[in-house]
Amino acid sequence: MLINSIPLLEAQASSEIENIVTTTDRLFRYANDTAGRADPATKEALRYRTALHHGFEMLERQPVSTGMAVEVCRTIKGVELDIRATPGTALVNDATQQVIYTPPEGEGVLRSKLANWERYIHEAEEIDPLIRLAVMHYQFEAIHPFVDGNGRTGRVLNLLYLIDKGLLDIPVLYLSRHIIRNKSLYYQHLLQVTTRQAWETWILFILEAVRTTAEWTTAKIHAIRELVEETAGAIRQRMPKIYSRELAELIFVHPYCRISDVVNADIVKRQTAAVYLKALAAEGLLQEIKAGRENIYINPPLLALLPERE
Repeated sequence: MLINSIPLLEAQASSEIENIVTTTDRLFRYANDTAGRADPATKEALRYRTALHHGFEMLERQPVSTGMAVEVCRTIKGVELDIRATPGTALVNDATQQVIYTPPEGEGVLRSKLANWERYIHEAEEIDPLIRLAVMHYQFEAIHPFVDGNGRTGRVLNLLYLIDKGLLDIPVLYLSRHIIRNKSLYYQHLLQVTTRQAWETWILFILEAVRTTAEWTTAKIHAIRELVEETAGAIRQRMPKIYSRELAELIFVHPYCRISDVVNADIVKRQTAAVYLKALAAEGLLQEIKAGRENIYINPPLLALLPERE
């Protein structure tokens, strides 16, 4: 349930940092859509979620690495890319078009710097992993190894690194929440490390991001678990003939639940699944909406727990 919900919030916020704007409503609506009906921004944000899951699976075989970064960026962008080899990359101020930073050039130079990045995050064991997290994120953004997608790739790698070092079990820390709420400071601190070597301010910024989002995420997880228990109890009491723990949890795994989701979970057959979801809607536990030729059953209490802004 958690890995199906909070990473979508992370995907939405991390994409918005790069001015790819969608909503949590659209993300949940199209999270399992195989027909490609989502708008381009939503598709790109969903690829962020896919990249996070793919990276999480890769951790079983390898630590955070340059190769993992390439795979994550390919998934986010939906194209076969690699470490950039062409010159001319520069970061500009959107308002003034003034060049504010020119990253290093040359594939060999970039790969050498990424090798140094890897050695630091895995070999500097005398330094606390959270300090290394702040340094690795700056290093990756400064190296800017790809033509596009560096910011989102770096933020996926942050979560994977915390898992790699045993500080998270699953990728459910909504770290981009703090960055989007402090976007100008985020870019200001990044630039000041480059121009003034202002490491302390940057590291404190990242530590505060970890602290506040860990508190927020923990509170959100407890609230979701309480709501699951409350919903399961309501189904058991008011609709004992259709109650199962699997059904109660499914409508949290899929806040935009389709009949096919119930069938694919092997809870009941298609006709019975339709009856069950309509019964839950009739009791006010779900909201039934029409989406083209199919009905979708929304879990409003869960979505109310996952606001886009607080």
